[in-house]
Amino acid sequence: MNLVLWIVQILLAAIFGGIGVVKLTQPKEKLHETMGWTKAATPVQVKAIGALELLAAIGLLLPALTGIATVLTPLAALGLVIIMIGGTVVHLHGVRTATAPERRTLEIQGIVTCVALLVLAALVAWGRFGPYPL
Repeated sequence: MNLVLWIVQILLAAIFGGIGVVKLTQPKEKLHETMGWTKAATPVQVKAIGALELLAAIGLLLPALTGIATVLTPLAALGLVIIMIGGTVVHLHGVRTATAPERRTLEIQGIVTCVALLVLAALVAWGRFGPYPL
């Protein structure tokens, strides 16, 4: 199970590290093409979410690899759970307000993605807080 947790941690760190960098480096207007929810957010909100995702990605790996402050790894996973709850709520709102069927489909895909990432982050938080600490 420890190996599974490491694989999930690396996967989550790659996903959230990459998307966090994109949100931090791209202008909000460019993000509209692939992240429709950014239309309703301010540029500061988009950058803040990107920074939190990048910090969580670092927190999933760096403490675990160095053995320093290892409690930060499950805390980072817990932070991602909270971010994904927020993402799910945003996409649920998008489903309710979407008028075009294509937009509704994209929002449903966003919900499925958020829930899947939430489950993976919750697995890491549970495992690292509980039976498989670092």
